[in-house]
Amino acid sequence: MRLIKSYRGRYALLQAVKDSDYVKKVYGGYYNLYKEAFGEEGERWDLFKVYEGEFPDFNELHKYDGFVITGSISDAHGNDYWILKLCFMLQTLDAMEKKVLGVCFGHQVLCRALGGRVGRSKTGWDIGIRQVNFAKDLAPCSYLERHEMPATLSIVEVHQDEVYEIPLGAEVIASSDKTGVEVFAIADHILGIQGHPEYTKDTLFDLIDRLVNMNAIKKGYGEDLKFRFELAEPDNKCWERICRNFLKGK
Repeated sequence: MRLIKSYRGRYALLQAVKDSDYVKKVYGGYYNLYKEAFGEEGERWDLFKVYEGEFPDFNELHKYDGFVITGSISDAHGNDYWILKLCFMLQTLDAMEKKVLGVCFGHQVLCRALGGRVGRSKTGWDIGIRQVNFAKDLAPCSYLERHEMPATLSIVEVHQDEVYEIPLGAEVIASSDKTGVEVFAIADHILGIQGHPEYTKDTLFDLIDRLVNMNAIKKGYGEDLKFRFELAEPDNKCWERICRNFLKGK
């Protein structure tokens, strides 16, 4: 008799960027970084490198309990074929009311796919560890645990694009002094987070070095950023709990 292994939940990681050398060396790839941050024991997590055109079978989307879209070096407002296909799939998932969590690029492309507007930030790059302020008049929301969570949380940020306008029916959950839409949600199945709840300070500093090497930012600016945030720490445990609670429907 063939035994069929059962899982506590099945999730799809939609990876939108190639693994960096540092993340491969330290974590074994972005897949492990995200699974460690948002996954729980006994779950199944499937990897799809959407930036290479690798997508879940649309006929099997119903088999998943949730989807996570990663960050990317690509523009969420770009028209690469894989980005347009991703937008179509996100529209399908929204219609199915599947749980979808978007991080950084994922946050932006999720907004775009569902009718919002995204583009270059009017105030330039946001790189570092930023304080994010949650709205005070939010409707009751189980995954935010408002009775236990502080009104402000710090998070790693590395982006030069932002959400201009949220989709119809969406709600701004949090903002910062740099970015108007740090977190947005639609009902209880769509959640976009501009920052990186999965990143620790070491991954931030590696990203700063990579941006310097790519000539995206100046070396002096990169050194200043690392000095400024040397003693700062993001509130990763709180962010991870929010994301896990959202994905598991808690």
